[in-house]
Amino acid sequence: MNRRIHNNLKLLLTLVLPLTFLTCNTQDGNPRRLSPDADNGGISLPEGFSALVVADNLGRGRHIDVYDNGDIYMALRRLNNGKGIVAVRDTSGDGRADIIRYFGDFAGTGMEIHDGYLYFGGDTMVLRYKLKENELVPDEEPELVVSGFPEQNQHRDKPFAIDKAGNIYVNVGAPSNACMEQTRTMGSPGMYPCPQLERQAGIWRFRVDKMNQTQEGNGYHYATGIRNSIALTWNDLNDNLYIVMHGRDQLHQFYPDMYTQEENAELPAEEFLLVKDGSVFSWPYYYYDHLKNKMVLAPEYGGDGEKTEGPVEVEDPIMGFPGHLAPNDILFYTGDQFQERYRNGAFICFHGSWNRAPLEQEGYFVAFIPFKGELPSGDWEIFADDFAGLEVVSSPSQAEHRPMGISMDKDGSLYVCDSQKGKIWRIFYEGK
Repeated sequence: MNRRIHNNLKLLLTLVLPLTFLTCNTQDGNPRRLSPDADNGGISLPEGFSALVVADNLGRGRHIDVYDNGDIYMALRRLNNGKGIVAVRDTSGDGRADIIRYFGDFAGTGMEIHDGYLYFGGDTMVLRYKLKENELVPDEEPELVVSGFPEQNQHRDKPFAIDKAGNIYVNVGAPSNACMEQTRTMGSPGMYPCPQLERQAGIWRFRVDKMNQTQEGNGYHYATGIRNSIALTWNDLNDNLYIVMHGRDQLHQFYPDMYTQEENAELPAEEFLLVKDGSVFSWPYYYYDHLKNKMVLAPEYGGDGEKTEGPVEVEDPIMGFPGHLAPNDILFYTGDQFQERYRNGAFICFHGSWNRAPLEQEGYFVAFIPFKGELPSGDWEIFADDFAGLEVVSSPSQAEHRPMGISMDKDGSLYVCDSQKGKIWRIFYEGK
């Protein structure tokens, strides 16, 4: 059954079956009934799940987080109304925002609330804003947590994760595709050793409560070999950092005799990584081939699509996803609203990428992976779909919506935001 038929059937069932309701507290603490949109905001979900649109047309959303009082904060890729963060509040308890405010002078991606502060990752720094009780928008200037990162045109986002011990782990992306001597140029060999690994293509750790830190002055190089990681989170259940890495591009374009267009669309895998202190991962010397279930030497370093021996030892991912789906946020589900099978599992937003052309693009969904302990306990599956609004997506610009950020309310509902127009969905479970 194709996605559009599935979505139409779900809409029909939603209209003819009796609804059940969740309750949602207002700002005054009085419970209200929470009912879904008739079409679940245009997305398709598993049986028993529903969705409503919290807000729309907020700006190009990136990461998102929700405060204990239900206020939602979303980072913006571009300034909207001259500001880089949007805050929304529901005062009626119907789950839909009726107050929208903008603040902050920088656009960016990273967004997480920790110990009463809103942490925000711009392109060159991490800031924090003090949140005050009952006030939607901070009334004080932000504090500078970390700066001093290299200037770069590619992969400059600074998403991050915060652990229980008061550490913040910041992504510093690679400033290139494959560390070639001449970037993105056919025939150019890879540099060895890759100089970008010294300060980029890895994770750097800082203190979350210390201000005015710099990468070189205060940073600890926690892990390396990570091309770019927009999706990263600290799993409090097992005290580990998890990342889903963006794989490299253009295998067919640079090596047409070695890779077909079909292989280029599927390779390399988007690598799901369990990151420990001192971990060394594949970029740029290797890539993970999820079709062959093995690490393969990159062609810039003498690889032919089969060779596995290379200059350094690297760690395998815990799972590989098809290439160029663009994993852009990850959340481990710790609520008790969803069914038991979802608890402690991972939800990942796949944003959709450009490097599958001329084949149709893929992604534009939220996936779920069950977990047991530190590792996946089953294969991945699509949880929320049809964000793109099209049967076939030839270019990301055609997609109506692209899921970008994900967060969880204290009642166990999920919030997913969009990077095209800035829509926020609230997903909740109503079934038995």
